[in-house]
Amino acid sequence: MSDFPFLDIVVFLPLAGALLMGFLPKGKVALLRYAALAVTAATFLVSLGVFANFDTSDSGFQLGSSAEWIPEWGVGYITGVDGISLWLVLLTSFLTPLAVLASWSVTERVKPFFIFLLALETGMLGVFSSLDMFLFYVFWEVTLVPMYLLIGMWGYANRIYAAMKFFLFTLAGSLLMLVAILYLYFAVGGEPTFNYQELLGTPLTLDVQRLLFLGFFASFAVKVPLVPLHTWLPDAHTEAPTAGSVLLAAVLLKMGTYGLLRFAIPLFPDAAREMVPIVMTLAIIGIVYGALVAIMQKDLKRLVAYSSIAHLGFVVLGMFVGTIQGMSGGILQMVNHGLSTGALFMLVGALYDRRHTRLIADYGGLAKTVPVLAGVFLFVTMSSIGLPGLNGFVGEFLILLGTFFGYQWWVVPATFGVVLAAIYLLWAYRRVFHGPVTNQANAALPDMEVREWLMLAPVMALILLIGVYPKPFLDRIEPSAEKVVSQLQDSSMIPGQVEEAGGP
Repeated sequence: MSDFPFLDIVVFLPLAGALLMGFLPKGKVALLRYAALAVTAATFLVSLGVFANFDTSDSGFQLGSSAEWIPEWGVGYITGVDGISLWLVLLTSFLTPLAVLASWSVTERVKPFFIFLLALETGMLGVFSSLDMFLFYVFWEVTLVPMYLLIGMWGYANRIYAAMKFFLFTLAGSLLMLVAILYLYFAVGGEPTFNYQELLGTPLTLDVQRLLFLGFFASFAVKVPLVPLHTWLPDAHTEAPTAGSVLLAAVLLKMGTYGLLRFAIPLFPDAAREMVPIVMTLAIIGIVYGALVAIMQKDLKRLVAYSSIAHLGFVVLGMFVGTIQGMSGGILQMVNHGLSTGALFMLVGALYDRRHTRLIADYGGLAKTVPVLAGVFLFVTMSSIGLPGLNGFVGEFLILLGTFFGYQWWVVPATFGVVLAAIYLLWAYRRVFHGPVTNQANAALPDMEVREWLMLAPVMALILLIGVYPKPFLDRIEPSAEKVVSQLQDSSMIPGQVEEAGGP
């Protein structure tokens, strides 16, 4: 295993690139685009070093650093990844250069756009790498500002409303988490500390655990988002620029599910066990509600936004059923959703660049005019539905299998959500791509170009790889997943037993 600081370079390389971009002339649009692409591509290449040096047999944290930051406050710079955060770091570094490619149509204030995009990447990577609660909170809040600006400055007609709603919802939840972090800081025996690994096992009464769990849960449930804290998401997705929608769906929402796995369950296991039925109920409601509302959408981008609510409901369900299959499937499905929904937003953005409309009714018959784009869209749609042989099937199969072992009857509404996903996605696809070309504006649209191939082909390759051969992913996920399941399991509350996860 290498001592080279791959992880720390991955986290801060985008921020260094953002600072350097500040010295580039704002009028050189092409230079700014390629500079942002080069920085994000380099970040992904370095992140492969993290992957290559990760020890699959070790369930602990690896490849990080530890240094004093504000010692008089017990604040340190502590980083590391395990089988959970590894894939989220790789997902972030993989999708950000693709989001840059999806932003080629941005022509106004190009320089600040890419600076904010790079700053956002550092914030997201920092969230998944931090093992100091103070450092984690700093990165958590850092992601809020650039995303707010990306939506508010480069979004569509109602961008100010959507950006403000996103900001207020997220900030309100994170302040509750801050109060809980500060309580933990003073509750730990001995010297006060923000070190996550030292805070694990802090003796707390059940009543205190409940309150602190709710403080963390409020912040993470907003971010997921779980119903009824979801109302900011459709507006933010609909009004955000394409890159904002891609990163919001693919990465920022995973900060909520990651927070539940990394902090809410391990720090407050007794309260988490007690909350299992409530959280699972919210997850099931999200699966069904998100799918039903998606069916009724007239805006294609808003439809994909509501599909995220349904898919993230699956992730949360898998995480709380208390079986290895469910937990492993939930973690893998975080990656799967990032790939498939991120690609869907790229494709919707590609359609918008051609027609400047997101209304489903304005399309029709596009398979005749842009057949390659239609084929790629169908491939990604099948991934999102969970077609066997593609990535979505592996995650959903493991989640449903794990739910069956833990709570048999809960599988019924969850499976119903899978059926609803097929309905809203295939119905939308039929209306957009099949039938006659009823609108003459759709008769002479250009098909996929090289740039769009560059941003979608890697995602499609991963979708197929995970669907056909998920073993390398599950091998790295399972040791860390077992630790979280052991913290969540309790024979009096969770009927499932720890089982070895298996691929479909």
